[in-house]
Amino acid sequence: MADADESKTLEAKCFCGSVHLSFDMPVSSLPLSVYLCHCSLCRYSTGAPCIVHAQFPVGLLPKHLGESGEGKMTSYTSEGAGCSYVFCSTCGCHIGAVSLGRDQWTMATSIFADHGPENFRITLHVFSKSAKGGGISSVLTRMGDGEMKSWDPPDDDPSAKVVEAEAEVGEDGEDRLRSQCKCGGVSFAVRRPTQTVLDDGFMSKLVSPRDRKKWRALYDTCNDCRLTTGTHVVGWATVPLALCEPKIDATLRIGTAKTYSSSEGVLRSFCGVCGATVFYSSASRQPSEEQAVVDVATGILRAPEGPMAEDWLTWRERPAFAASGIRYDKHFSEALDEGMRNWTKARYGNELNMEVG
Repeated sequence: MADADESKTLEAKCFCGSVHLSFDMPVSSLPLSVYLCHCSLCRYSTGAPCIVHAQFPVGLLPKHLGESGEGKMTSYTSEGAGCSYVFCSTCGCHIGAVSLGRDQWTMATSIFADHGPENFRITLHVFSKSAKGGGISSVLTRMGDGEMKSWDPPDDDPSAKVVEAEAEVGEDGEDRLRSQCKCGGVSFAVRRPTQTVLDDGFMSKLVSPRDRKKWRALYDTCNDCRLTTGTHVVGWATVPLALCEPKIDATLRIGTAKTYSSSEGVLRSFCGVCGATVFYSSASRQPSEEQAVVDVATGILRAPEGPMAEDWLTWRERPAFAASGIRYDKHFSEALDEGMRNWTKARYGNELNMEVG
């Protein structure tokens, strides 16, 4: 049995390192129970399909390491949330939620150096009903050797109200898919594949092989995405930048968006107000200005049918960079891999290991 005063230092850091924290966690509190939240606040303010959170003991505050400090983080408080979400002001990484009294931190466990089962255990889905169709909770039904449990508020609780999205139509009478962060500072629409796209040897690779009116999408568990978004997994829909409205150029500057280059030739964008991941772009996928390709974070998509946006997207079976995910959190990544195999087979009837971009 652990000594009552014994503690273990848990260290967390965003991709760029501007936010670098440590917590002296009582060993008696470990492993911490981790939940996946699917509510619209979490999806729209991170750009991820869900957040990965653990509530830390009241009064256990972080220590800032190196050049890290409160001034390196941006806070965003949504009306009625009862807490502020904080994210790195430089790379956009979601850090966690802090009580309005600043005495309790609910951390994004995806940014901790060691996500081993002795420290963190993912056990629960919360607010999965907020995601129409279940979202990624319908994929992650098991974790390790057991079934994932779920918690939702009673249907008559105000917090149980689902944020509905409306179908959109452009001036040309054709469908549009709204993409918008929580605060609304970044908002644009995506068009369906056009004949120009279908006839283009490069851009046509982005179109679903099953339905020429849909785009390809996938889940990504690479370390760079994990540490710039602050979640175990990010969903990406790949589209030509030219089919985003209003016009967005290769700088990815729209509304309140900020940008960050995570590696040579790679540019990411996130909302500077609420922190939502918005775009990923790579110079290798821009053969010309007209053919520039971007990944849109699926967590900000406002599809009426739900977060999987199945009327707009066809999902690849294999998560991208699965090996990175397994090295970081074996149970989660194996559950995602198995879940996507089952989910795509149920939807499409066969494996769909298409490449994107």
